[in-house]
Amino acid sequence: METINVHDAKTHLSRLLARVEAGETLSIGRGGKHVAYLTRDISYATPAEVDLRFGFMRGHGTPAPEDFDTMHAEEIRDLFEGTST
Repeated sequence: METINVHDAKTHLSRLLARVEAGETLSIGRGGKHVAYLTRDISYATPAEVDLRFGFMRGHGTPAPEDFDTMHAEEIRDLFEGTST
């Protein structure tokens, strides 16, 4: 990852933003030390890009059981309440 000093970041902000929009993540540094990352805001992603990230494993592996959210609920409650045997 490229590190850009603060002066260059201020001078070339538009160019740096274009690079970030293209998918790069840049590091901004001051005095040779990393200060911040300049990275793309996920809320600006297109629906096609979001589809690539979320659900990429759909159709692979074993699906979770229908009762996954309530599975072993009584055992878990007993453990929290200290009433398990």
